[in-house]
Amino acid sequence: MATGRPLTTRLADTLRNPLAVAALLTGLLVLGTAVLGPVIWGEAAETNDFTSLDQPASAEHLFGTDKLGRDILARVLVAARLSIGLAVAATAIGMVLGVLLGSVASMAGRRLSRFLAMMIGIAVAFPGLLLALFFAVIFGVGPRGAVLALGFAMAPGFARLTQTLAASVTSQDYVSAARTLGVSRVRILTRHVLPNLAEPLIVNGTVAAGSALLAFAGLSYLGLGVQSPAYDWGRMLSEGLNSIYTNPSAALGPALAIVISGLAFNFGGEFAAQVVGGRSRVHRAVPALAGPAAVAAAGGRPASDAGEGDAVVAADPERDPDAAVATATADADPGATDATDVTATADAVLSVRDLQVRIPTADGLIRPVRGVDLDLAPGEAVGVLGESGSGKSLTALAISRLTHDPVRVDAQRLRFDGLDLRGRLGAIERTRLGTSLSMVFQDPMSSLNPTMRAGDQLAEVATEHQGSSWRDARARAVERLRAVRMSAAERRSRQLPHELSGGMRQRVMIAMGLMGDPRLIIADEPTTALDVTVQQQVLEVIQSTRERTGAALLLISHDISVVSSVCDRVLVMYAGRVVEDLPVADLERARHPYTRALVEAVPTMQTPRDERLSSIPGRPPDPAALPTGCPFAPRCPRADTTCTIEPPLVRHAAGAVACHHPVEETS
Repeated sequence: MATGRPLTTRLADTLRNPLAVAALLTGLLVLGTAVLGPVIWGEAAETNDFTSLDQPASAEHLFGTDKLGRDILARVLVAARLSIGLAVAATAIGMVLGVLLGSVASMAGRRLSRFLAMMIGIAVAFPGLLLALFFAVIFGVGPRGAVLALGFAMAPGFARLTQTLAASVTSQDYVSAARTLGVSRVRILTRHVLPNLAEPLIVNGTVAAGSALLAFAGLSYLGLGVQSPAYDWGRMLSEGLNSIYTNPSAALGPALAIVISGLAFNFGGEFAAQVVGGRSRVHRAVPALAGPAAVAAAGGRPASDAGEGDAVVAADPERDPDAAVATATADADPGATDATDVTATADAVLSVRDLQVRIPTADGLIRPVRGVDLDLAPGEAVGVLGESGSGKSLTALAISRLTHDPVRVDAQRLRFDGLDLRGRLGAIERTRLGTSLSMVFQDPMSSLNPTMRAGDQLAEVATEHQGSSWRDARARAVERLRAVRMSAAERRSRQLPHELSGGMRQRVMIAMGLMGDPRLIIADEPTTALDVTVQQQVLEVIQSTRERTGAALLLISHDISVVSSVCDRVLVMYAGRVVEDLPVADLERARHPYTRALVEAVPTMQTPRDERLSSIPGRPPDPAALPTGCPFAPRCPRADTTCTIEPPLVRHAAGAVACHHPVEETS
């Protein structure tokens, strides 16, 4: 989880913290004792002095002597190697087993994940020491058995931690985009999931090592750990407690050693986490939207397993009464069907019919997207306008197969570049989709993997789908960054997303789409978070990219000026439906009252300064409680009784408008 700064710089910054310095010194002291203890004090620890048997603390023997006259302090220092080594070994076993188990539980299929989660939950419910005693009986008495027992006892805790953390990471969009690209689960785990878990795992691992040290001492104290003639702090503690009334210092030495070493492990974990990481806090602060393959893989928002395998089927009137009404209306009006068939050209890059998005909830079925039809010709630029909540972004996600469970996407037709996106895609189809469909979102900071350098995220597209070597892919990534006018492209490619400005990150997202051969670019509010100057630059890059590659563009925005400057045609959405389809040049002469209201709400240079800006009264309808008739009727000045009872017919044709009383040219 490197931050992009040199290791020496991060180390120097960390050492400015007094607590970090104390942690480092304590850790070095304990580590040095474990390594050098037997070398320096080994002879003193094994020398019997029958003239000083079981002596209390003195200037010569700070913690006294044992029953054979051996110096207890020397034995404590010598036992550091075995005590710490066994605790670290047990922690390593527990971490490896736990991370593997938790990773499988988070990345496997639904049934296996549920089963593993259940088993992990049962194991975590048992006290750790009880599990350790149980496994100690299985593996036998002795250091090896105790290490395995502790390792297996610690594994459920690490598994639960890994599963919980991985669940939040696997739901992020850069992981979903990698899945869409067809990246293997092992690669997703090693490249995208585990690096984002490194810092909390390091901290918890070191804390667990301190706990393992205490637990191992407990096993040795009970006679299940280290056996005579070997000794560790637990065995020494047991021997010291037998003479606690005559020589209490004999137990004090190993007890202090356990406490100091435990603190060293805890402090050392914080120190290591600060040096190694520091990115997880940034990662948690901003929910990620898309990832290393987000643009090139149509990646952006979280893709569920349904995006990979569940079929997208046509609307079923029995499951959805609204679908039945729409179907009946279409059947009753052959003209609507004819218009649909005529408009759907054979060479369309994207052809969508009756796109439905359904979200089951405890209160019923919500339909935020209802019967969207869309065709994009090669090289055509189409804008999608509408207020927030009108279904624009969800339409793009549904088209790109990037929706969450339990969201279900249905369509009578959903074809992109000759691919039917309603069913499961094979490896060849996924590769084709990953290199021909690009997606750019409004917040590239959350659309990029925070632990991967910009150039690496671009290069992954080429290595996964174009068979390029890593060196060639990196060179291509730099070339693509130059193509989107990124200054100092070579240096920028080595930086992490948080080291780039907003405009630079947006250019990285666009460059990622150019790593393949895009046939369609979907840009969802790509300039919303940018200032006006950078916004214009990004729009110019998108426009030049489209002209150079011949790709079609689907630009989603609520900003009419942005759509007008880039697009050829506009689809206006309201309450999950397309209410008007018209050329950009005809926006001022729009026929739907909602489109007219959107245009009038945009101030121009001719708008009087003392005149109150136009606005649309009311609020968009709740998708869970749509009105019976036209959803815009409560806000429409032209609405009448018919509008509140009967929904307007939605046609798919050039110049189509879904309104009972459209604005005529003469009005």
